[in-house]
Amino acid sequence: MKNKYIGSSLDTFFKEEAMLEEVTAVAVKRALAWQIENEMEAQKLTKTALAKRMHTSRSALNRLLDESDTSLTLTTLASAAAALGKTVKIELVA
Repeated sequence: MKNKYIGSSLDTFFKEEAMLEEVTAVAVKRALAWQIENEMEAQKLTKTALAKRMHTSRSALNRLLDESDTSLTLTTLASAAAALGKTVKIELVA
């Protein structure tokens, strides 16, 4: 039996399996959580301190940093960025 995915791209595989959007969302969330955690470390901020700056709870911050939880709002992301002295840049690309 020949594998129809041999020689195809990973994106093609995920698209054909109706998983591309989910996989992309998880990858984006992991990258964002990693960037936020790195900036927290650079600024020597604890989760409690960042949550206080964001005017939110530590559990809400934990959800933001949870790589598998893709239900992130732009408001939460913008709040975290501002609390870290950063801005968010989002763009659609081809």
